[in-house]
Amino acid sequence: MLFNIQTLNVRGSLQILKRGLSFLPFNYKRTSIMRPDDANIAGNVHGGTILKMIEEAGAIISTRHCNSQAEEPCVAALARVERTDFLSPMCIGEVSHVSAEITYTSKHSVEVQVDVLAENILTGAKKMTNRATLWYVPLSLKNVDKIINVAPIEYASKNQEIEGKKRYEAQKLERLETKQRNGDIILPVINPECYTVGYSQSSLIHLVGPSDCTLLGFVHGGVTMKLMDEVAGIVAVRHCKTNIVTASVDAINFHRKIKKGCIITIWGRMTFTSSKSMEIEVFVDADPLIEDFQERYRAVSAFFTYVSLSKEGKPLPVPQLLLENDEEKKRFEEGKGRYLQNKARRQAEMKSLVQQ
Repeated sequence: MLFNIQTLNVRGSLQILKRGLSFLPFNYKRTSIMRPDDANIAGNVHGGTILKMIEEAGAIISTRHCNSQAEEPCVAALARVERTDFLSPMCIGEVSHVSAEITYTSKHSVEVQVDVLAENILTGAKKMTNRATLWYVPLSLKNVDKIINVAPIEYASKNQEIEGKKRYEAQKLERLETKQRNGDIILPVINPECYTVGYSQSSLIHLVGPSDCTLLGFVHGGVTMKLMDEVAGIVAVRHCKTNIVTASVDAINFHRKIKKGCIITIWGRMTFTSSKSMEIEVFVDADPLIEDFQERYRAVSAFFTYVSLSKEGKPLPVPQLLLENDEEKKRFEEGKGRYLQNKARRQAEMKSLVQQ
């Protein structure tokens, strides 16, 4: 029995949920066909659409698990998405296969591994497009500020548990470090020059409505990531003026919850360009307008990487980013460091696969 946790009625269906959870395996699979609304004008499915599917799978499986032995009903809230590589573009007409599995639990968090496959239903050929790791924290339905204890899982080996704990400690440390650089504000630039940071920077304003939110009245992580990808995509298109696709997303950190009724502003700016890729910094600010004494705050931050494609789907050279001040030069060097680090990681992974 598969169902979407978002569609549950709070009063009547929680009893059904609690009765049914003990019979559900803690894995999740979903299949859907990609339609024109899911893709850009070139027919490539938006990275944000895929990120939203990934997050929905993670939210369902982690909420199921957290309610299996919880002392009170809860909903899993997204706290972080680890780096996600877009291994191959997905196209209109292909079928997406999304599967999720819980790989580690701490006292108050759940790690979920999500894989995405694209299937050509005419030939039957399948290809891996994404593999992502997400972290969730269970919040009580009765008291949104209360974090519920998470039921432990059984590991195939002690080593698997040890490796999971290492990942948990690493992401916890990085989340704390990320918060320290969250004071940036993107200001408008008058008559910017082409290929500068100011020329391509973009923003989007969105009023958070009920359909964007979980049972607790907070924005789904997948909704936020989809909007972030849209803004980052606009920045990339403005810079290179070609068809672009999402290549990867560095860790997405959800610093604070965003409530229903908030106005969110999603900002995007170019930080680094290589010969064939663009790194774009994106962050989300929230304005809780209906609450007294609440100021705008930084809710989410991440780095998106895009590549430019020709009409034939071949990589195109990316125009070099023009830097105008010391702050932009600093961000460029930091982006270059991330680029080289990720390139070395991919080469090491490829080498490991060849040796197997």
